[in-house]
Amino acid sequence: LLKTHIQPERVLHVSSQNDSTIFPAFANRLEYSKQEKKIVITLHNLQKNDSDIYVCAVVVKNSSFLSVNRSGTMMLIKEVEDTHCSHNSWGFYGLIIVIALLFSVLICCTLYRIDMKKYFQKRKPNTVYEDMSYSSRRNTLV
Repeated sequence: LLKTHIQPERVLHVSSQNDSTIFPAFANRLEYSKQEKKIVITLHNLQKNDSDIYVCAVVVKNSSFLSVNRSGTMMLIKEVEDTHCSHNSWGFYGLIIVIALLFSVLICCTLYRIDMKKYFQKRKPNTVYEDMSYSSRRNTLV
């Protein structure tokens, strides 16, 4: 498999003895399977500079002559914004906000239930209340 136009280079070489060479630019990004005269090649993690025309070629024995098979396959890779990650992060932040709201509602309900007002009120010192109204003074000697 060869890249031919924009940046010509070799991609994969498979011999008739099943020896294979994956060239460094595609290391860990190329898989292939071979069945008799058929080879299926899969490229992963494509990058913008992988855009090119790819052709399969056959090397004739005892010669440096290449026989190119058909016209090749054009691959045009364009950058795509990774929205999968951003959707996950929004979901994660939303979950945290919901949990925080539920926790605060739980705290408020608990504080209301045990009537925290009485714990925060200033305690009045012990005082004696004496009624000094007019009706209570009538019965006393002056």
